Amino acid sequence: MKFYVKKICTLFLTLFLVMFLAFTAFRIIPGNSAQIALGLDASDEDVAALMHERGLDKPFLESFVSYVGGLLHGDAGISMHYDKPVMEVIKGRLPVTLLTAFLAIFLIIIMAFPIGILTSAIKHPAGETVFTLFNQSFMAVPSFFMGIIITLIFGLILKFFSPGGYIPYNEDLWGCMKYLFWPALAIALPKTAMLVRLIRTGIQKELTKDYVRTAKSKGNNMFRILVLHVMKNAMIPVITFFGMMIAEVLAGSIVVEKVFSLPGLGTLLVSEIGARDYPVVQAIMLYIAFTVIIINFIVDLTYKRFDKRVNV
Repeated sequence: MKFYVKKICTLFLTLFLVMFLAFTAFRIIPGNSAQIALGLDASDEDVAALMHERGLDKPFLESFVSYVGGLLHGDAGISMHYDKPVMEVIKGRLPVTLLTAFLAIFLIIIMAFPIGILTSAIKHPAGETVFTLFNQSFMAVPSFFMGIIITLIFGLILKFFSPGGYIPYNEDLWGCMKYLFWPALAIALPKTAMLVRLIRTGIQKELTKDYVRTAKSKGNNMFRILVLHVMKNAMIPVITFFGMMIAEVLAGSIVVEKVFSLPGLGTLLVSEIGARDYPVVQAIMLYIAFTVIIINFIVDLTYKRFDKRVNV
């Protein structure tokens, strides 16, 4: 119980600290978001009126308390750029990012684990060389460049999809998912290569241990040993990496969204940074932080389930 209480307290403390740092950073950054929203020709009176309306002229502590109180009630403020609630702006973009992320995670799982398990049986030097060549090639390619390659080969040459031809999910969900498959694949391939290497190395390391030889001597077949013993122990280092990878994918792949012209949180973040729309940028940062913190919390609980040596 002490373990869980400690983790939950750490979770809330970290989230509060991120919230405070993000709020502080946007208060001290040079530039007036109200001035940018109204335009350079706006009068000082109009700028002051907008700042008062949005609470930008309040003292720091009062503003922060008001902001936290608003978040607890689902209010992240008003967008300076769109002139409507931040949650409404994000709500229109979040499903695109989440659909792409979940599709990428699904592709990673169905590719990485079977390939990692199967390639762990490779012992021939030539096979090792071929595996290493392909694996490191995919690991070395960033997701955004993988997106460019996929767009060039499957979009422009083979015509499997129309680059930039995103279909809104609320108009045609199946058509949307077919288009999102390609950016999801661009995100998934490099991470799959990393995960395959980790799974393969973990299994090969476990197969050399004494308990495997003992299990074999007792007449257990290799499949049973692999499923009941080897996989459980080999997954311990994989869990941490997989959790970090999921957090990264769910937080959004900004450059990949730009490559495929997706109206997700990544493209929104880039555009609103340029527009100095700090309420929106701040909300997206909190979403990213919250996602990473929650995933890490789940990873800690899962890690404890696999490794009993973790202190309770």
